[in-house]
Amino acid sequence: MTDFDPEVPQRRIKLTAASTIEPEPVIWAWEPEPQCGRIPAGALTLAAGREGTGKSSFGIWVAARISRGELPGTFYGQPKNVFYAAVEDSWSRTLVPRLIAAGADLDRVFRVDAEDMLRGETMISLPMDVSLLEKEIANYDVAALIVDPLMSTLGTGTDAHRTQDVRQALEPLVRMAERTKALTLGIAHFNKGSGTDASQLISGSGAFKDLARAVIAFARDRETEEQVMTQTKNSLGKLDLPSLSYLIEGFDVPTAKGNANVGRLVFTGIAERSVEDTLSTPVDREEVSERDEAIRWLKGYLTDAGGQADAGQVIKAGERDGIAKRTLQRARSKAGVSSEPSGFGKDRSWTWVLSVTDETVDAKETPVGAIGASTQGLGAYGTYVSPTENRSLSVVPDSKVCRFCETPLDPVHVAAGESFHPTCEPLPEAS
Repeated sequence: MTDFDPEVPQRRIKLTAASTIEPEPVIWAWEPEPQCGRIPAGALTLAAGREGTGKSSFGIWVAARISRGELPGTFYGQPKNVFYAAVEDSWSRTLVPRLIAAGADLDRVFRVDAEDMLRGETMISLPMDVSLLEKEIANYDVAALIVDPLMSTLGTGTDAHRTQDVRQALEPLVRMAERTKALTLGIAHFNKGSGTDASQLISGSGAFKDLARAVIAFARDRETEEQVMTQTKNSLGKLDLPSLSYLIEGFDVPTAKGNANVGRLVFTGIAERSVEDTLSTPVDREEVSERDEAIRWLKGYLTDAGGQADAGQVIKAGERDGIAKRTLQRARSKAGVSSEPSGFGKDRSWTWVLSVTDETVDAKETPVGAIGASTQGLGAYGTYVSPTENRSLSVVPDSKVCRFCETPLDPVHVAAGESFHPTCEPLPEAS
């Protein structure tokens, strides 16, 4: 063993000429539409929000989509392995049932723990386990590492509120992500602050958001109960991406000991309000009452219109009947109405679509090929829809549904004239 000599410098300056570094384009792990990347591969992304807003369900959704090759982006059409490090939830009672509900390939999602010679199995610790993680990511050809929550994996002695401590713990993880090109998603919590800047509300040191190349925030509107996802940081791409509305729906997963009821994330459309809007909204009880009346009116109007109508026309009709535009917008999500875009640029418009529920139609009598989660195709968001499930569904054109598995197609493949997913076995007439 070489003795440590305090007189010999242990560090040196390393210089690299920029001309020797090959430029590369950004690789997007989640790119719902061309030039609209949300989660980069090879970088740290944070999914942040308060308790109960669905950020962990989003992590499950991402894992499921990647395991099936259904996440639009660089891994689309290529089912990949996922490493999932969960500190707080039970795998048998919570995580595996959630993965099943999300449609994940369980053979491709791996629970990640560390084994300590003295303490046995324990959670991973950053930065100590980074080199071990990198080795296994290479061995298993892993496309994504999801850590829930990220703060709980910081090593002993690391103060999550000290910038220097957090940087020393996470910078090796950031560099590992860049080397492996793996999507690296950390789940983070909001603090108890009352501000409206979602990135500033992330618990702990500001180094968490500083080191992340993308931050996706989640919130629930206190009045409408609409759940919204907003891109609050996107250092490698566009920031003016539309916010998305979503819900966490209950789902029964059969087990040997009975059904496990879990929640799963389902995107319902483009949100007209952002996370910042929901965080800044004061509660107005009188307006909540007006919203309930608006819900009844909106459902009736869209039902009479055949299930959908131009958003501008709906708002004008509501105003004629004494319902304010803002009230209708707040009532939309509660009424089960999605907002679908059409056209581009100056010609871009919005259509409000009333979801078909088991209260208004028997799902068994609806042609399977005609149902799916819509809004911008919502195949663009990799939404998994089982063709046999009975839940709130929106009618979409047959051309946007895979002819083999009968779930939504990505709009990019629809535009290319494709009629089935790359991972689905083609029907005989398509071969």
